Amino acid sequence: MSETTERRYDVVIIGSGAGGGTVAQELAALVRDGRRVVVLEKGPRLGDHEFTGQELEMAAALYADAGGFLTADGTMTLAFASAYGGSTVVYTGTSLTAPERVIRRWSVPGLDHADIVTRSEKFAAQNGVHLLEDSLINDNNRLFVEGGRKAGLRVEQFPVNVRGCRGSSLCNLGCPNQAKQGTNRVQLPRAEREGVEVVTRAEVVRIGVDRSLLVRVAGRPPGAKGGPAEWPPGEYRVRARIVVCAAGAIGTPALLLRSALPARLPRLGQAFTCHPALILVGEHARDITNDVGHPKSYFVDRAAEDGFVLETCMYFPFVTAKSLTGFGASHSATMRAFPRLQMILLLACDRAVPGNRVAVDRAGRPVVYYRFTPETLEALARGTRAAARICFAAGARRVHVPADPPLIEAGEADRLDARVAARHFLPGRVSISAAHLMGGCGMGGSAADSVTDAWGRVHGLPWLRVADASLFPDALEINPYLTIMALADRVAEGIRAEVREPVNA
Repeated sequence: MSETTERRYDVVIIGSGAGGGTVAQELAALVRDGRRVVVLEKGPRLGDHEFTGQELEMAAALYADAGGFLTADGTMTLAFASAYGGSTVVYTGTSLTAPERVIRRWSVPGLDHADIVTRSEKFAAQNGVHLLEDSLINDNNRLFVEGGRKAGLRVEQFPVNVRGCRGSSLCNLGCPNQAKQGTNRVQLPRAEREGVEVVTRAEVVRIGVDRSLLVRVAGRPPGAKGGPAEWPPGEYRVRARIVVCAAGAIGTPALLLRSALPARLPRLGQAFTCHPALILVGEHARDITNDVGHPKSYFVDRAAEDGFVLETCMYFPFVTAKSLTGFGASHSATMRAFPRLQMILLLACDRAVPGNRVAVDRAGRPVVYYRFTPETLEALARGTRAAARICFAAGARRVHVPADPPLIEAGEADRLDARVAARHFLPGRVSISAAHLMGGCGMGGSAADSVTDAWGRVHGLPWLRVADASLFPDALEINPYLTIMALADRVAEGIRAEVREPVNA
Protein backbone atom coordinates (compact mmCIF):
# COMPACT_ATOMS: atom_id res chain seq x y z
CA MET A 1 0.00 0.00 0.00
CA SER A 2 1.71 3.15 -1.18
CA GLU A 3 -0.33 5.72 0.72
CA THR A 4 -2.47 5.97 3.84
CA THR A 5 -6.02 4.68 3.48
CA GLU A 6 -8.77 6.53 5.33
CA ARG A 7 -11.77 4.92 7.03
CA ARG A 8 -14.55 6.36 9.19
CA TYR A 9 -16.47 4.92 12.14
CA ASP A 10 -18.83 6.15 14.80
CA VAL A 11 -16.93 4.25 17.52
CA VAL A 12 -13.42 2.82 17.47
CA ILE A 13 -12.49 0.41 20.27
CA ILE A 14 -8.78 -0.23 20.83
CA GLY A 15 -8.20 -3.66 22.36
CA SER A 16 -10.36 -6.79 22.58
CA GLY A 17 -9.89 -8.08 26.13
CA ALA A 18 -12.23 -7.88 29.11
CA GLY A 19 -12.76 -4.17 28.52
CA GLY A 20 -12.75 -3.89 24.74
CA GLY A 21 -14.68 -7.11 24.16
CA THR A 22 -17.37 -6.02 26.61
CA VAL A 23 -17.76 -2.58 25.02
CA ALA A 24 -17.95 -4.20 21.58
CA GLN A 25 -20.80 -6.48 22.63
CA GLU A 26 -22.68 -3.73 24.45
CA LEU A 27 -22.43 -1.38 21.44
CA ALA A 28 -23.69 -3.95 18.94
CA ALA A 29 -27.16 -2.38 19.21
CA LEU A 30 -25.72 0.76 17.60
CA VAL A 31 -24.84 -1.23 14.50
CA ARG A 32 -28.48 -2.26 14.20
CA ASP A 33 -29.26 1.47 14.25
CA GLY A 34 -26.93 2.03 11.31
CA ARG A 35 -23.81 3.13 13.21
CA ARG A 36 -20.34 1.76 12.45
CA VAL A 37 -18.27 0.19 15.22
CA VAL A 38 -14.82 -1.37 14.89
CA VAL A 39 -12.44 -3.13 17.28
CA LEU A 40 -8.72 -2.76 16.57
CA GLU A 41 -6.61 -5.53 18.14
CA LYS A 42 -2.83 -5.54 17.94
CA GLY A 43 -2.52 -9.31 18.33
CA PRO A 44 -3.56 -12.18 16.05
CA ARG A 45 -6.77 -14.20 15.92
CA LEU A 46 -5.93 -17.86 16.55
CA GLY A 47 -7.98 -20.77 15.28
CA ASP A 48 -9.18 -23.36 17.77
CA HIS A 49 -6.74 -25.94 16.42
CA GLU A 50 -3.78 -23.63 17.11
CA PHE A 51 -4.07 -23.88 20.90
CA THR A 52 -1.63 -26.74 21.31
CA GLY A 53 -0.68 -26.30 24.98
CA GLN A 54 3.03 -26.27 24.12
CA GLU A 55 4.58 -23.92 26.67
CA LEU A 56 7.14 -21.91 24.71
CA GLU A 57 5.16 -22.02 21.47
CA MET A 58 1.97 -20.64 23.03
CA ALA A 59 3.78 -18.05 25.13
CA ALA A 60 5.32 -16.60 21.98
CA ALA A 61 1.98 -16.63 20.17
CA LEU A 62 -0.23 -15.14 22.89
CA TYR A 63 1.86 -12.93 25.18
CA ALA A 64 3.52 -9.57 24.56
CA ASP A 65 7.28 -10.17 24.43
CA ALA A 66 6.50 -13.90 24.83
CA GLY A 67 5.54 -13.15 28.43
CA GLY A 68 8.90 -11.55 29.20
CA PHE A 69 8.08 -7.82 29.39
CA LEU A 70 10.27 -6.37 32.15
CA THR A 71 9.99 -3.32 34.37
CA ALA A 72 12.55 -0.60 33.71
CA ASP A 73 15.03 -1.92 36.26
CA GLY A 74 14.52 -5.55 35.24
CA THR A 75 13.33 -6.69 38.67
CA MET A 76 9.84 -7.86 37.70
CA THR A 77 8.23 -9.60 34.71
CA LEU A 78 4.82 -8.33 33.60
CA ALA A 79 2.69 -10.87 31.74
CA PHE A 80 -0.09 -9.65 29.45
CA ALA A 81 -1.59 -11.06 26.29
CA SER A 82 -1.63 -9.67 22.78
CA ALA A 83 -4.32 -11.59 20.91
CA TYR A 84 -7.98 -11.64 19.92
CA GLY A 85 -9.62 -11.73 23.35
CA GLY A 86 -6.70 -10.09 25.15
CA SER A 87 -5.71 -11.49 28.51
CA THR A 88 -9.06 -13.27 28.91
CA VAL A 89 -7.46 -15.91 26.64
CA VAL A 90 -4.60 -16.68 29.03
CA TYR A 91 -5.95 -16.28 32.55
CA THR A 92 -7.47 -19.12 34.55
CA GLY A 93 -11.08 -17.94 34.55
CA THR A 94 -11.30 -16.95 38.22
CA SER A 95 -14.23 -14.58 38.62
CA LEU A 96 -14.62 -12.58 41.82
CA THR A 97 -16.59 -9.42 42.52
CA ALA A 98 -14.79 -6.32 43.76
CA PRO A 99 -14.82 -6.04 47.58
CA GLU A 100 -16.88 -3.16 48.96
CA ARG A 101 -13.89 -1.99 51.02
CA VAL A 102 -11.86 -1.46 47.85
CA ILE A 103 -14.50 0.55 45.99
CA ARG A 104 -15.07 2.61 49.13
CA ARG A 105 -11.31 3.26 49.41
CA TRP A 106 -11.17 4.38 45.77
CA SER A 107 -13.71 7.09 46.64
CA VAL A 108 -14.56 7.89 43.01
CA PRO A 109 -17.46 10.38 42.73
CA GLY A 110 -20.34 8.65 40.91
CA LEU A 111 -19.02 5.09 41.37
CA ASP A 112 -21.15 2.90 43.61
CA HIS A 113 -20.27 -0.60 44.81
CA ALA A 114 -23.83 -1.84 44.35
CA ASP A 115 -23.68 -0.88 40.68
CA ILE A 116 -20.40 -2.79 40.25
CA VAL A 117 -21.98 -5.84 41.89
CA THR A 118 -25.06 -5.75 39.63
CA ARG A 119 -23.01 -5.44 36.46
CA SER A 120 -20.52 -8.10 37.60
CA GLU A 121 -23.38 -10.50 38.21
CA LYS A 122 -24.64 -9.85 34.70
CA PHE A 123 -21.36 -10.94 33.13
CA ALA A 124 -20.84 -13.80 35.58
CA ALA A 125 -24.15 -15.25 34.38
CA GLN A 126 -23.30 -14.53 30.75
CA ASN A 127 -19.96 -16.31 31.04
CA GLY A 128 -21.19 -19.33 32.96
CA VAL A 129 -19.34 -18.58 36.20
CA HIS A 130 -19.78 -21.39 38.75
CA LEU A 131 -17.96 -23.55 41.29
CA LEU A 132 -16.19 -26.54 39.72
CA GLU A 133 -17.39 -30.06 40.35
CA ASP A 134 -15.27 -32.40 42.50
CA SER A 135 -14.05 -34.45 39.52
CA LEU A 136 -11.97 -31.49 38.33
CA ILE A 137 -10.33 -30.82 41.71
CA ASN A 138 -6.80 -32.23 41.54
CA ASP A 139 -4.35 -33.24 44.28
CA ASN A 140 -2.68 -29.85 44.32
CA ASN A 141 -5.96 -28.15 45.14
CA ARG A 142 -6.98 -30.80 47.68
CA LEU A 143 -3.66 -30.44 49.48
CA PHE A 144 -4.13 -26.65 49.59
CA VAL A 145 -7.56 -27.07 51.20
CA GLU A 146 -6.26 -29.65 53.68
CA GLY A 147 -3.13 -27.73 54.59
CA GLY A 148 -4.85 -24.36 54.71
CA ARG A 149 -7.52 -25.51 57.10
CA LYS A 150 -5.00 -27.28 59.34
CA ALA A 151 -2.97 -24.06 59.39
CA GLY A 152 -6.03 -22.16 60.61
CA LEU A 153 -6.66 -20.24 57.38
CA ARG A 154 -10.02 -19.65 55.69
CA VAL A 155 -9.92 -21.46 52.36
CA GLU A 156 -12.47 -20.48 49.70
CA GLN A 157 -13.33 -21.96 46.32
CA PHE A 158 -12.93 -19.86 43.18
CA PRO A 159 -15.93 -19.38 40.89
CA VAL A 160 -14.63 -19.86 37.33
CA ASN A 161 -16.00 -19.03 33.88
CA VAL A 162 -15.71 -22.39 32.13
CA ARG A 163 -18.16 -24.55 30.20
CA GLY A 164 -17.24 -28.16 29.48
CA CYS A 165 -13.83 -28.02 31.18
CA ARG A 166 -11.84 -31.20 30.46
CA GLY A 167 -9.19 -30.53 33.05
CA SER A 168 -6.26 -29.96 30.69
CA SER A 169 -4.77 -27.48 33.20
CA LEU A 170 -3.50 -25.36 30.29
CA CYS A 171 -5.46 -22.20 31.09
CA ASN A 172 -2.46 -19.86 31.05
CA LEU A 173 -1.54 -21.05 27.54
CA GLY A 174 -5.03 -20.66 26.09
CA CYS A 175 -7.63 -23.39 26.62
CA PRO A 176 -7.16 -26.11 23.96
CA ASN A 177 -10.75 -27.25 24.49
CA GLN A 178 -12.35 -23.81 24.18
CA ALA A 179 -13.95 -24.25 27.60
CA LYS A 180 -12.87 -20.95 29.13
CA GLN A 181 -15.43 -18.24 28.42
CA GLY A 182 -13.23 -15.25 27.66
CA THR A 183 -14.24 -12.43 25.34
CA ASN A 184 -12.80 -14.48 22.47
CA ARG A 185 -15.51 -17.10 23.08
CA VAL A 186 -18.48 -14.95 24.20
CA GLN A 187 -18.55 -11.18 23.77
CA LEU A 188 -16.53 -10.72 20.57
CA PRO A 189 -18.32 -13.40 18.53
CA ARG A 190 -21.66 -11.94 19.63
CA ALA A 191 -20.54 -8.47 18.62
CA GLU A 192 -19.32 -9.69 15.23
CA ARG A 193 -22.59 -11.51 14.55
CA GLU A 194 -24.34 -8.17 15.09
CA GLY A 195 -22.06 -6.39 12.61
CA VAL A 196 -19.26 -4.99 14.78
CA GLU A 197 -16.00 -5.23 12.82
CA VAL A 198 -12.88 -6.69 14.39
CA VAL A 199 -9.49 -6.10 12.81
CA THR A 200 -6.54 -8.06 14.21
CA ARG A 201 -2.81 -7.37 13.80
CA ALA A 202 -3.84 -3.69 13.91
CA GLU A 203 -1.62 -1.50 16.09
CA VAL A 204 -2.82 2.00 16.95
CA VAL A 205 0.27 4.20 16.86
CA ARG A 206 -1.33 7.40 18.12
CA ILE A 207 -4.57 9.32 18.43
CA GLY A 208 -4.85 12.78 16.92
CA VAL A 209 -6.58 15.86 18.28
CA ASP A 210 -8.97 15.61 15.32
CA ARG A 211 -10.20 12.20 16.57
CA SER A 212 -8.18 10.36 13.95
CA LEU A 213 -6.08 7.30 14.65
CA LEU A 214 -2.91 6.27 12.88
CA VAL A 215 -3.18 2.49 12.54
CA ARG A 216 -0.61 0.07 11.17
CA VAL A 217 -1.89 -3.31 10.07
CA ALA A 218 0.78 -6.00 9.94
CA GLY A 219 1.02 -8.96 7.65
CA ARG A 220 1.10 -12.48 9.04
CA PRO A 221 4.76 -13.48 9.56
CA PRO A 222 5.76 -16.76 7.89
CA GLY A 223 5.05 -19.70 10.16
CA ALA A 224 3.29 -17.59 12.79
CA LYS A 225 0.11 -18.68 14.53
CA GLY A 226 -3.12 -16.90 13.76
CA GLY A 227 -4.88 -15.84 10.61
CA PRO A 228 -4.12 -12.84 8.41
CA ALA A 229 -5.43 -9.39 9.30
CA GLU A 230 -8.95 -8.55 8.18
CA TRP A 231 -7.61 -5.47 6.38
CA PRO A 232 -4.73 -5.52 3.89
CA PRO A 233 -1.38 -4.76 5.55
CA GLY A 234 -0.45 -1.10 5.52
CA GLU A 235 -1.09 2.25 7.15
CA TYR A 236 -4.57 3.61 7.83
CA ARG A 237 -6.06 6.87 9.02
CA VAL A 238 -9.20 5.93 10.96
CA ARG A 239 -11.55 8.75 11.95
CA ALA A 240 -14.08 8.31 14.73
CA ARG A 241 -16.76 10.15 16.62
CA ILE A 242 -15.82 8.34 19.84
CA VAL A 243 -12.61 6.49 20.68
CA VAL A 244 -12.48 3.85 23.43
CA CYS A 245 -9.05 2.86 24.73
CA ALA A 246 -9.08 -0.68 26.12
CA ALA A 247 -5.50 -1.72 25.41
CA GLY A 248 -4.73 -2.61 29.03
CA ALA A 249 -2.96 -0.96 31.94
CA ILE A 250 0.27 -0.71 29.95
CA GLY A 251 -1.07 -0.23 26.43
CA THR A 252 -3.67 2.47 27.12
CA PRO A 253 -1.51 4.92 29.14
CA ALA A 254 1.36 4.43 26.67
CA LEU A 255 -0.90 5.18 23.72
CA LEU A 256 -2.29 8.34 25.31
CA LEU A 257 1.19 9.51 26.33
CA ARG A 258 2.63 9.21 22.83
CA SER A 259 -0.49 10.80 21.33
CA ALA A 260 0.35 14.19 22.95
CA LEU A 261 -3.31 15.12 23.34
CA PRO A 262 -4.09 18.72 24.31
CA ALA A 263 -5.79 18.03 27.65
CA ARG A 264 -3.70 18.61 30.78
CA LEU A 265 -3.53 15.20 32.45
CA PRO A 266 -0.80 15.23 35.11
CA ARG A 267 -1.96 11.83 36.45
CA LEU A 268 -1.66 10.03 33.12
CA GLY A 269 0.45 6.91 33.59
CA GLN A 270 0.55 7.29 37.38
CA ALA A 271 -0.65 4.92 40.15
CA PHE A 272 0.38 1.69 38.43
CA THR A 273 -0.16 -1.44 40.56
CA CYS A 274 0.18 -5.10 39.64
CA HIS A 275 -0.05 -7.61 42.54
CA PRO A 276 3.62 -8.74 42.50
CA ALA A 277 3.59 -12.54 42.55
CA LEU A 278 5.79 -15.49 43.46
CA ILE A 279 5.47 -19.21 42.76
CA LEU A 280 6.14 -21.22 45.94
CA VAL A 281 6.51 -25.01 45.96
CA GLY A 282 6.44 -27.79 48.51
CA GLU A 283 7.90 -31.22 47.76
CA HIS A 284 5.85 -34.28 48.77
CA ALA A 285 6.91 -37.92 49.09
CA ARG A 286 4.62 -39.06 46.28
CA ASP A 287 3.57 -37.80 42.88
CA ILE A 288 0.59 -35.46 42.96
CA THR A 289 -1.78 -34.51 40.17
CA ASN A 290 -1.41 -30.92 39.13
CA ASP A 291 -1.27 -31.05 35.34
CA VAL A 292 -4.79 -32.50 35.17
CA GLY A 293 -7.95 -30.86 36.46
CA HIS A 294 -8.48 -27.14 36.78
CA PRO A 295 -5.27 -25.52 38.14
CA LYS A 296 -6.79 -22.72 40.19
CA SER A 297 -9.77 -23.77 42.28
CA TYR A 298 -9.08 -22.43 45.79
CA PHE A 299 -7.66 -19.34 47.48
CA VAL A 300 -6.93 -17.74 50.84
CA ASP A 301 -7.72 -14.01 51.03
CA ARG A 302 -5.59 -12.19 53.59
CA ALA A 303 -5.59 -8.89 51.69
CA ALA A 304 -7.33 -6.83 54.34
CA GLU A 305 -5.40 -8.28 57.29
CA ASP A 306 -1.94 -9.07 55.91
CA GLY A 307 -1.73 -7.65 52.38
CA PHE A 308 -1.55 -10.93 50.44
CA VAL A 309 -3.65 -13.54 48.67
CA LEU A 310 -2.68 -17.20 48.16
CA GLU A 311 -4.01 -19.21 45.23
CA THR A 312 -3.55 -22.72 43.92
CA CYS A 313 -1.70 -22.80 40.62
CA MET A 314 0.09 -24.95 38.08
CA TYR A 315 2.98 -23.73 35.96
CA PHE A 316 4.98 -25.73 33.48
CA PRO A 317 8.69 -26.54 33.91
CA PHE A 318 10.13 -23.48 32.14
CA VAL A 319 8.10 -20.92 34.10
CA THR A 320 8.57 -22.86 37.35
CA ALA A 321 12.35 -23.10 36.88
CA LYS A 322 12.79 -19.39 36.16
CA SER A 323 10.55 -18.47 39.09
CA LEU A 324 12.31 -20.45 41.82
CA THR A 325 14.87 -18.65 43.93
CA GLY A 326 18.57 -19.32 43.48
CA PHE A 327 20.67 -21.65 41.35
CA GLY A 328 22.69 -24.80 41.76
CA ALA A 329 22.01 -27.99 43.67
CA SER A 330 18.89 -26.95 45.60
CA HIS A 331 17.28 -25.53 42.47
CA SER A 332 18.15 -28.64 40.46
CA ALA A 333 16.86 -30.98 43.17
CA THR A 334 13.56 -29.15 43.32
CA MET A 335 13.06 -29.28 39.55
CA ARG A 336 13.88 -33.02 39.49
CA ALA A 337 11.02 -33.42 41.98
CA PHE A 338 8.61 -31.63 39.63
CA PRO A 339 5.94 -34.41 39.61
CA ARG A 340 5.81 -34.23 43.42
CA LEU A 341 5.55 -30.45 43.77
CA GLN A 342 2.64 -28.72 45.44
CA MET A 343 2.38 -25.21 43.96
CA ILE A 344 0.98 -22.05 45.51
CA LEU A 345 0.85 -18.60 43.92
CA LEU A 346 1.42 -15.67 46.27
CA LEU A 347 0.04 -12.27 45.31
CA ALA A 348 1.09 -9.19 47.26
CA CYS A 349 -1.65 -6.56 47.36
CA ASP A 350 0.44 -3.52 46.53
CA ARG A 351 -0.89 0.03 46.66
CA ALA A 352 -0.57 2.99 44.33
CA VAL A 353 2.48 5.02 45.35
CA PRO A 354 4.27 7.99 43.74
CA GLY A 355 6.75 6.94 41.09
CA ASN A 356 5.16 3.63 40.11
CA ARG A 357 3.99 4.52 36.65
CA VAL A 358 3.75 3.77 32.94
CA ALA A 359 5.82 6.01 30.65
CA VAL A 360 7.08 5.86 27.07
CA ASP A 361 10.61 6.01 25.68
CA ARG A 362 11.75 8.17 22.79
CA ALA A 363 10.40 5.64 20.30
CA GLY A 364 6.99 5.64 22.01
CA ARG A 365 7.40 2.17 23.50
CA PRO A 366 5.95 1.58 26.98
CA VAL A 367 8.27 1.63 29.98
CA VAL A 368 7.07 0.65 33.45
CA TYR A 369 8.77 2.13 36.50
CA TYR A 370 8.08 0.19 39.68
CA ARG A 371 9.70 0.14 43.10
CA PHE A 372 8.83 -2.31 45.86
CA THR A 373 7.73 -0.53 49.00
CA PRO A 374 8.66 -1.92 52.44
CA GLU A 375 4.98 -2.77 52.92
CA THR A 376 4.92 -4.88 49.73
CA LEU A 377 8.10 -6.71 50.73
CA GLU A 378 6.66 -7.46 54.16
CA ALA A 379 3.47 -8.77 52.53
CA LEU A 380 5.57 -11.08 50.33
CA ALA A 381 7.37 -12.40 53.41
CA ARG A 382 4.14 -12.92 55.36
CA GLY A 383 2.51 -14.65 52.40
CA THR A 384 5.51 -16.91 51.89
CA ARG A 385 5.44 -18.02 55.51
CA ALA A 386 1.70 -18.74 55.23
CA ALA A 387 2.21 -20.74 52.02
CA ALA A 388 5.00 -22.77 53.64
CA ARG A 389 2.75 -23.54 56.62
CA ILE A 390 0.06 -24.78 54.23
CA CYS A 391 2.53 -27.07 52.47
CA PHE A 392 3.93 -28.48 55.70
CA ALA A 393 0.44 -28.97 57.16
CA ALA A 394 -0.47 -30.89 53.99
CA GLY A 395 2.51 -33.22 54.46
CA ALA A 396 5.29 -31.66 52.37
CA ARG A 397 8.84 -32.85 53.16
CA ARG A 398 10.40 -29.50 52.33
CA VAL A 399 9.55 -26.19 50.73
CA HIS A 400 11.51 -24.07 48.27
CA VAL A 401 11.01 -20.38 49.06
CA PRO A 402 13.01 -17.15 49.02
CA ALA A 403 15.27 -17.74 52.03
CA ASP A 404 18.93 -18.40 52.69
CA PRO A 405 19.26 -21.27 51.91
CA PRO A 406 16.01 -21.61 49.91
CA LEU A 407 15.19 -25.18 50.96
CA ILE A 408 13.43 -25.46 54.32
CA GLU A 409 12.89 -28.97 55.71
CA ALA A 410 9.73 -30.04 57.52
CA GLY A 411 11.71 -30.25 60.75
CA GLU A 412 12.21 -26.47 60.54
CA ALA A 413 8.52 -25.69 60.14
CA ASP A 414 8.45 -24.01 63.54
CA ARG A 415 11.28 -21.65 62.50
CA LEU A 416 9.57 -20.03 59.49
CA ASP A 417 9.38 -16.61 61.13
CA ALA A 418 13.17 -16.62 61.51
CA ARG A 419 13.96 -18.28 58.17
CA VAL A 420 11.76 -16.10 55.92
CA ALA A 421 12.09 -12.32 56.22
CA ALA A 422 11.51 -9.24 54.06
CA ARG A 423 15.25 -8.94 53.40
CA HIS A 424 15.06 -12.11 51.25
CA PHE A 425 12.72 -10.34 48.81
CA LEU A 426 14.89 -7.41 47.81
CA PRO A 427 14.56 -6.53 44.11
CA GLY A 428 16.89 -8.58 41.95
CA ARG A 429 17.26 -11.37 44.51
CA VAL A 430 14.02 -13.17 43.65
CA SER A 431 12.11 -13.80 40.44
CA ILE A 432 8.89 -11.80 40.78
CA SER A 433 6.20 -11.59 38.12
CA ALA A 434 2.79 -9.97 37.84
CA ALA A 435 -0.27 -10.45 35.66
CA HIS A 436 -2.94 -8.24 37.29
CA LEU A 437 -1.80 -4.97 35.75
CA MET A 438 -3.83 -1.97 36.92
CA GLY A 439 -3.84 1.82 36.95
CA GLY A 440 -2.37 4.55 34.78
CA CYS A 441 -5.69 6.19 33.80
CA GLY A 442 -7.38 6.24 37.18
CA MET A 443 -10.93 7.47 37.73
CA GLY A 444 -11.65 10.46 39.92
CA GLY A 445 -13.25 13.86 40.24
CA SER A 446 -10.97 16.09 38.16
CA ALA A 447 -7.83 16.20 36.05
CA ALA A 448 -5.88 17.21 39.15
CA ASP A 449 -6.36 13.82 40.78
CA SER A 450 -7.33 11.49 37.92
CA VAL A 451 -7.45 10.87 34.18
CA THR A 452 -11.12 9.98 33.72
CA ASP A 453 -14.43 10.35 35.48
CA ALA A 454 -16.48 7.46 36.86
CA TRP A 455 -17.81 6.67 33.37
CA GLY A 456 -14.40 6.41 31.74
CA ARG A 457 -14.51 9.83 30.03
CA VAL A 458 -11.07 11.45 29.80
CA HIS A 459 -11.09 14.86 31.48
CA GLY A 460 -11.12 17.62 28.86
CA LEU A 461 -11.66 15.17 25.98
CA PRO A 462 -15.29 14.01 26.17
CA TRP A 463 -14.98 11.98 22.94
CA LEU A 464 -12.22 9.82 24.44
CA ARG A 465 -13.03 6.96 26.81
CA VAL A 466 -11.03 4.38 28.74
CA ALA A 467 -12.47 0.91 29.43
CA ASP A 468 -9.87 -1.38 30.98
CA ALA A 469 -7.93 -1.99 34.22
CA SER A 470 -6.02 1.26 33.78
CA LEU A 471 -9.19 2.91 35.19
CA PHE A 472 -8.43 1.55 38.67
CA PRO A 473 -7.18 4.39 40.90
CA ASP A 474 -5.59 1.81 43.20
CA ALA A 475 -5.13 -1.97 43.36
CA LEU A 476 -8.24 -4.15 43.45
CA GLU A 477 -6.84 -6.90 45.74
CA ILE A 478 -8.49 -9.65 43.62
CA ASN A 479 -8.48 -10.86 40.02
CA PRO A 480 -9.74 -7.81 38.07
CA TYR A 481 -11.63 -9.64 35.28
CA LEU A 482 -15.25 -9.07 36.33
CA THR A 483 -14.58 -5.56 37.61
CA ILE A 484 -13.10 -4.56 34.25
CA MET A 485 -16.21 -5.88 32.52
CA ALA A 486 -18.48 -4.01 34.93
CA LEU A 487 -16.65 -0.72 34.35
CA ALA A 488 -16.60 -1.32 30.58
CA ASP A 489 -20.35 -1.87 30.71
CA ARG A 490 -20.71 1.58 32.26
CA VAL A 491 -18.55 3.06 29.50
CA ALA A 492 -20.71 1.41 26.85
CA GLU A 493 -23.90 2.67 28.50
CA GLY A 494 -22.67 6.25 28.28
CA ILE A 495 -21.62 5.83 24.65
CA ARG A 496 -24.97 4.36 23.59
CA ALA A 497 -26.76 7.40 24.95
CA GLU A 498 -24.40 9.82 23.21
CA VAL A 499 -24.06 8.14 19.82
CA ARG A 500 -27.79 7.78 19.41
CA GLU A 501 -28.03 11.56 19.56
CA PRO A 502 -27.68 13.49 16.26
CA VAL A 503 -24.04 14.01 15.23
CA ASN A 504 -24.36 17.82 15.47
CA ALA A 505 -26.05 17.74 18.87
